[in-house]
Amino acid sequence: MMAQLSQRLESAAWLAPWVRLLKGENPREQLSAIVRGVGVPLLAFLLFLGVWDAAASRIQTSLGAVPGPAQVWEQAQGLWLEHRQERAKAKAFYQRQEERNAKKLAQDPAAEVKWRSYNGRPTYLDQIVTSLYTVFVGFSLAVLIAVPVGVVCGLSKTMYAAVNPLIQIFKPVSPLAWLPLVTMVVSAVYVTDDPLLEKSFINSAITVTLCCMWPTLVNTIVGVSGLDKDLNNVSLVLRLSWMTKVRKVVLPFAVPMIFTGMRLSLGVGWMVLIAAEMLAQNPGLGKFVWDEFQNGSSNSLGRIMVEVFTIGFIGFALDRVMLAIQRRIAWDKTADIR
Repeated sequence: MMAQLSQRLESAAWLAPWVRLLKGENPREQLSAIVRGVGVPLLAFLLFLGVWDAAASRIQTSLGAVPGPAQVWEQAQGLWLEHRQERAKAKAFYQRQEERNAKKLAQDPAAEVKWRSYNGRPTYLDQIVTSLYTVFVGFSLAVLIAVPVGVVCGLSKTMYAAVNPLIQIFKPVSPLAWLPLVTMVVSAVYVTDDPLLEKSFINSAITVTLCCMWPTLVNTIVGVSGLDKDLNNVSLVLRLSWMTKVRKVVLPFAVPMIFTGMRLSLGVGWMVLIAAEMLAQNPGLGKFVWDEFQNGSSNSLGRIMVEVFTIGFIGFALDRVMLAIQRRIAWDKTADIR
């Protein structure tokens, strides 16, 4: 049990030196690895904070001085406090509603009671959750389109010749160019009196899909087209059907390249999402930035800086999650995946 736990901890690159140091394996080498892996990045981050703090107060804008690390941390605490206050209001609302309905039913068991949802202002954490949901939907759609098309194009030179010009034309298009077109098409096609999804959400998700599918598509084509000849010959000898060949031979071979493309796509999607939400006015981090910019209060710059760090940390976390999944399912466990 302890041996298995130790092996799992060692499989995490940043934990491995700590585990080996506790085991007493070459302490000098492990300490050097810890300093290189933790100490150097921490020192660089502290240096960045020092430069930021020194430079921020010297830059004056129409909303005052650019906030330094202390002011940004203060705004982050304020946003967390607002979230807790809003949750307390929601809890009190539902408690009052429950008590009112219970009292009404006690007086008349046949009475019709109403349950209403709390429609308070979305907090900063709510905006984060909304943005994550939007990018997840957009990214999932992109993968569902890009991987099958990439497999077909990678196996067929004719299909690649047909699709490649379209990839090269649409790949560099900015979300700012896609969004107006997407908005008009969705408004024309998605007409209903009882919409399941908000149009602004659909606009943002489709824009994310159109912008982030290309890295996955290109990497899938490259990965599949590089299929080893011996593996291809084996599939011919065994007379595998096309679908079985794809499932048993092609996809396992191309998984590293496909995941590299998916990691790039997720990064692009997260980056594009902010612009899409800002312009589509879809609830999320993009709209939060726009509202703060329009608000123009003395706290706005600090709050926008909080969001900048939030976007960066979440983007980093999403990439780490994809990397962990890739390591988990990759067939070559000895490959150096970064």
